[in-house]
Amino acid sequence: MALPLSVGGIAALFTQAGIDRWFTTIQKPAWQPPNWLFAPVWTVLYILMGIALYLVWKQNAPGKRGAIILWSLQLVLNFLWSFIFFSQHRIALALVDIVVLWLLILLTIFSFAKFSKTAAWLLVPYISWVSFAATLNFAIYQLNR
Repeated sequence: MALPLSVGGIAALFTQAGIDRWFTTIQKPAWQPPNWLFAPVWTVLYILMGIALYLVWKQNAPGKRGAIILWSLQLVLNFLWSFIFFSQHRIALALVDIVVLWLLILLTIFSFAKFSKTAAWLLVPYISWVSFAATLNFAIYQLNR
C-alpha cells in the first residue's frame, strides 16, 4: 500500500498548489463535489489499489508480471493527470490522460481477475471514481475552452 499512497501523496502536492491558486479561478460545473471530498476518496482508492496489487503479487502464477506492469502504468498516468491538470493547467491534455488511464484501469481489472477476483473487484470503486473524474474533467474543459 505504500507505493500507491506515496504516489498519491506526491500528486497531492501538485493538486493542492493548483487548487490554492489556479483552480479557484476557472469555471466548474455546479455538480462538482466540494474540494475536501477528494482527499479522503483518493486515500481509500489508493489503499484498495495497494491491496489489489498485493493480492496479485503474492500469487505464484505465470503471467502476473504483465498484470503488475499494467497496474504500474495506470499508476503513472494517475500521477501524471494531477501534474498535467493542476500544475500545467492543460485541461484538454488531462482529459486525454484520464481517458487512457480509464482504459488501463479496465485492462488491469481484467488482468487481475485472472489471478484474484477479489483484486479485480477492489479496483471497481477506482474505475468508478475515475469515470466520474473524467466526466468532471470534460465538463471543466467545456466550460473553460
